[in-house]
Amino acid sequence: MRILHLGKYYAPQRGGIERHTQALAEACVRAGDAVAVLVHQAPGRWRGMRETMAGVDVRRAGCIAAPVYTPVSPTFPIELARALREFAPDLLHLHLPNPSCFAALALPAARRLPWVVHWHADVPPDAPDWRLRAGYRFYRPFEQAVLARATTVIATSQPYFEASRALQRWSSKVRIVPLGIEPAATVVPRRDMWPASGGMHLLAVGRLGRYKGFDVLIEALPSMPDASLLLVGDGECAGELRALARSRGVEARVAFAGDVDDASLGAAYAGADALVLPSLDRGEAFGLVLLEAMRVGVPVVASAIPGSGVGFVVAGGESGLLVEPGDPAALAAALARLRDPLLRARLGDAGRTRWNERFTLERCVQTVRAIYADASASGGTRSVA
Repeated sequence: MRILHLGKYYAPQRGGIERHTQALAEACVRAGDAVAVLVHQAPGRWRGMRETMAGVDVRRAGCIAAPVYTPVSPTFPIELARALREFAPDLLHLHLPNPSCFAALALPAARRLPWVVHWHADVPPDAPDWRLRAGYRFYRPFEQAVLARATTVIATSQPYFEASRALQRWSSKVRIVPLGIEPAATVVPRRDMWPASGGMHLLAVGRLGRYKGFDVLIEALPSMPDASLLLVGDGECAGELRALARSRGVEARVAFAGDVDDASLGAAYAGADALVLPSLDRGEAFGLVLLEAMRVGVPVVASAIPGSGVGFVVAGGESGLLVEPGDPAALAAALARLRDPLLRARLGDAGRTRWNERFTLERCVQTVRAIYADASASGGTRSVA
């Protein structure tokens, strides 16, 4: 098949959605499909570009800025029309949330194709940021129009789907397809990435944004004097988190690594005693970093977020520990339990088994390609509730 993905960003930009889109696109190329992706340049890069990466035709529209995580790209509709004409896809795979995808609604060449919508996360109508709440009033009608046209909607977990008000009208179209990742490459653990050599080596990975709850993790560190933290990622809260670490007296035990390459990230996972994902709300829809830790046998501690996929990925008490979101004391207590090397080994082994049985890339790709085949056979037939 000829598949055109529409997304926000693509490698080298990092993020769970970006990593999954890349893994899926490259796996489909290896399976014999022709794959293109249309995404945005990094904010501030006005000029578009095109390149081939691992057999994937990557097209990037210029991006003026990205207020409230939303790329502003006046040329995206033009680039979409060009991709439809030049690449001639059999099917569109739209990754939401992403307002640029709405350009497909206006293009007859796009409307003639079957659409698969990958629902990575809601835009919460009750978001703490008033700009998101206000913007969703304008976003929602277009979001619902895209869902109406979709042949299939992929949700990444049953709990997230059930909690998503936006998807309930379209439940007959929804297929649950968990994200998956490939086996890890063999790497040499790097304990030198942490600021202290002794005690527990904690790892946290993700964009330094508010919903990630990394401030809660830093607040928990004073109760864990034998622990050091490696924080991988960058974002708008980096300065605040550094200041918080200083004010809590744990600055010497926190290493802010920023963005790192894949080899260094793999070495960090291999050297960690535990991965911590202290996210606060359903902005954490799945938690791909949990899978990255589980596949190499690293135990995880994560927030038990109602309506999120985190509790679907981690079986609490069996393959990891789940704690109340936003509670530094509860987080510190869970981390203290992991001082026990036997518990770490048990949780790590169970996590590796759970990844291998449920969350491999091979399993994910097989299911998605079957959805492509069904959508293509339907000729893009769409049902409207």
